Amino acid sequence: MEGRKRKMPSAASSPKRTDTKNNIQVPSSHLNSITCENNEATSRKERSCYFKGDRNESRLGENFFNQPCIALAKALLGKVLVRRCADGSELRGRVVETEAYLGGEDKASHSAGGKRTERNTAMFMKPGTIYVYSIYGMYLCMNVSSQGEGAAVLLRSLEPLQGQPVMRQLRAQARRKATARPLKEKELCNGPAKLCQALDIPRLFDRRDLARDPDVWLETESDDPGFAKTAEAGDRGVVVVVVVVVAASRVGIESHGEWAKKPLRFYLLGNQCVSVVDRAAERLALDGGHNE
Repeated sequence: MEGRKRKMPSAASSPKRTDTKNNIQVPSSHLNSITCENNEATSRKERSCYFKGDRNESRLGENFFNQPCIALAKALLGKVLVRRCADGSELRGRVVETEAYLGGEDKASHSAGGKRTERNTAMFMKPGTIYVYSIYGMYLCMNVSSQGEGAAVLLRSLEPLQGQPVMRQLRAQARRKATARPLKEKELCNGPAKLCQALDIPRLFDRRDLARDPDVWLETESDDPGFAKTAEAGDRGVVVVVVVVVAASRVGIESHGEWAKKPLRFYLLGNQCVSVVDRAAERLALDGGHNE
């Protein structure tokens, strides 16, 4: 699964950091204490437009997750990952890129060969179970189990929708480099470790039930881009808008032979928050071809 090495910045300190997009100056002492459970830098509470008290009719339940791995990886596109903080505010991002790991047969999966360990236990639990694992001893990745023994879907990239100031500060805290340039919005969650930082997804979320957890869940929207949708076009009638899903090879698994080339990564064509684009796969998708 995810494991490509990248050059990481060294730690450094600074008296303050400036968020140029939001015109916020945040002292380093405050950055070091920012989590989703303590987001005092948020000027106002941001709540989901769907959240009504203890009811959330747009929340995805057990039935949604109970599908084959590839089907779930595609179905997750356009859904909204919500992280609810202790003060009731919410961080929200739309899923725009996923990777499917098919279980025992998949040589690139943590469960290859049916191997069960303390680390990958969540992959063998019921569909909708959160699997959070560490890479390089310092970064986290979030997955969701599906149908199939040891199968799970990696959440690879999100499009930020709500709570961007807090996301920006959480990412700045994780980067820890005083001279690092301010992040563009499309860079906040455009990678599996980045989205875990931006939404403050901790290791302790491992093995939780995404269909029932009070702190993190998935929602659908009325204009869910993961599906074809219609829009009124005046006298011309109804125009059908079709969102193109690209199927490409997964990232960071080059050492796994033929499985490194299988098109088990899925993303929304044209979305700027996708971590890695594959032009050949995009041409094939636009031509209506099938590379699965």
